[in-house]
Amino acid sequence: MPTPATKPVTRTKSTGAGAVKVTYNYTTEDRECLKRAMYAESLHSDPDGYLAVGTVVANRLTSPAYPKTICGVVSQEKQFAPGVMKVVIKDQAEPTLDAAADAILHGERHPALESAMFFHTEGLKYPYGNMHYVAIAGGNAFYEKRAQDGTLETPPPLPAYEVAMNYVTSQQASEQITAPQFDHLLPDTGPVPAFTPAPALAPAPITPIETAFALPPTKVAIPTERPDFNAISAPLN
Repeated sequence: MPTPATKPVTRTKSTGAGAVKVTYNYTTEDRECLKRAMYAESLHSDPDGYLAVGTVVANRLTSPAYPKTICGVVSQEKQFAPGVMKVVIKDQAEPTLDAAADAILHGERHPALESAMFFHTEGLKYPYGNMHYVAIAGGNAFYEKRAQDGTLETPPPLPAYEVAMNYVTSQQASEQITAPQFDHLLPDTGPVPAFTPAPALAPAPITPIETAFALPPTKVAIPTERPDFNAISAPLN
């Protein structure tokens, strides 16, 4: 089973006067979960489709409505395709898939999706009136759930410029999650026993990654037909 990453923390970033970003930790396992979701859900296995599905994962990660780790988002029951966590990625897809995953982790998003956190296979139709379509990519139709007044029905994700992704090892993630809480064990009176913290783990060396992931200029196709009741499978919900 993938090792879950630690909870997000807020830290100040030097990206402007007093700018603050919410930092989400991710592990090697989280990156693998992201790749599996992009690969399994993009029927055409192209960069546009990969980036679109990756944007949905990132949007869900930063929305209060979903789990706070990438693997938690991807493995959530009845959300992504069955078997997504066990899909076998073909060798020839790895280079493009790696570039797309690293692009998402370094803050890139599909330009047409914005707050979209839902999609279904292109060509299917559904009877729901709250499906606000924004793009078609990689064989999927992506949409937002909006009420009649136009407001989002799901807590919105953070914009990419307010999010920072921080790599941690699986051991670091596990130790931070399972760190014991000692405050309730201290005596109410008398001197507090000295506590020597364990030495901090040295950060793992990370080789700089080229994350430029440009999409070819294309006109985004937006479905215009109103859904009907002849659905043949359920959408991502």
